[in-house]
Amino acid sequence: DLFYWLMKKFGADIIPNHADFRMVTRRALNAFLQFHENNLFIRATFPIVGFPSCVVYYDRPERLAGETKYPFRKMLEFAIDGLTSFSVVPLRICSMVGLLVSLLALLMLFWSIVVKIFGGAIPGWTSTVAPLYLLGGVQLLFLGIIGEYIGKIYIEVKHRPRYIVQETINLGEKNVAR
Repeated sequence: DLFYWLMKKFGADIIPNHADFRMVTRRALNAFLQFHENNLFIRATFPIVGFPSCVVYYDRPERLAGETKYPFRKMLEFAIDGLTSFSVVPLRICSMVGLLVSLLALLMLFWSIVVKIFGGAIPGWTSTVAPLYLLGGVQLLFLGIIGEYIGKIYIEVKHRPRYIVQETINLGEKNVAR
């Protein structure tokens, strides 16, 4: 499934084709509740909490009445929400595409100048197409750089815990920073 493949590439360790139902210990739930995000993608967040987990398989009978509440459009929205709420990789891809297009445009500009010097260039092609590609690539590159800054802001405003303390040993309550 494309969605789960993309999520794995974007750094989310989620189990394909599972629901959001979970049985968790109070400790795991308390750790999960430290994530104060508004758009919390549960399927990808629980694995990063870090507690041991296992899968319970069961047979789900077919729906007896009515239709699914998740048609294709809603599933697509769910996938986009999952991809964008968990990772800044899409922003990084924009940066890489911008850099690649800029480099290709510079190569094309260099090639166009060489062809123009040695003859054989189509009149007006170099002066029209090369600047368009170069400016387009530079714009994509700068959009990617702006996206990187937005990604940093995005990560900061989530207020995710830096780490989850599972247990402390021989520390008095007043010695533990909260």
